[in-house]
Amino acid sequence: MEFKDVIRMRYSCKKYCGRQVEREKLDAILNAGRLAPTAKNLQEQRIYVLQSPEALAKIDAVTPCRYGAPTVLVVAFDRNSVFTYPGGKRDSGIEDAAIVATHMILAAADEGVDSCWINFLDPEKLAEMLGLPENEEVLMVMDLGYAAEGAGPLPNHYSRKGLTETVSCL
Repeated sequence: MEFKDVIRMRYSCKKYCGRQVEREKLDAILNAGRLAPTAKNLQEQRIYVLQSPEALAKIDAVTPCRYGAPTVLVVAFDRNSVFTYPGGKRDSGIEDAAIVATHMILAAADEGVDSCWINFLDPEKLAEMLGLPENEEVLMVMDLGYAAEGAGPLPNHYSRKGLTETVSCL
């Protein structure tokens, strides 16, 4: 699929069938995250693949938004490996993890795999439930799978503001 079609057609899937994502497709998605740019190439992202019933139950305990996805990626970052920007008020952790997650979501669409960015959860509670190291911060979770029959974009999915409403030339 051409990139312009990937970004135009991808939507947040809210209803999955039980079909598991094939290993080669999952590897391609994870590799897209590995190749994503990060500040100073620190690669502070940490990706956790959850597929077992026990692991998925932990996701279900912190969010109602798994929508039956058979695979969930937890995207976190190592707070000890981030780049601190001049002025010392910000670091690269959240934005680098967001870039990694976005690469994986777009790669999933390119592989024909549906996804949904989920941040309706308590990231600290999830990190604790998964036993993640204290230096890691969860940014989001990503549902992965194949859309169930009747699934599709929300009604407002294709509604976009014009460039004149979101872009200014200074």
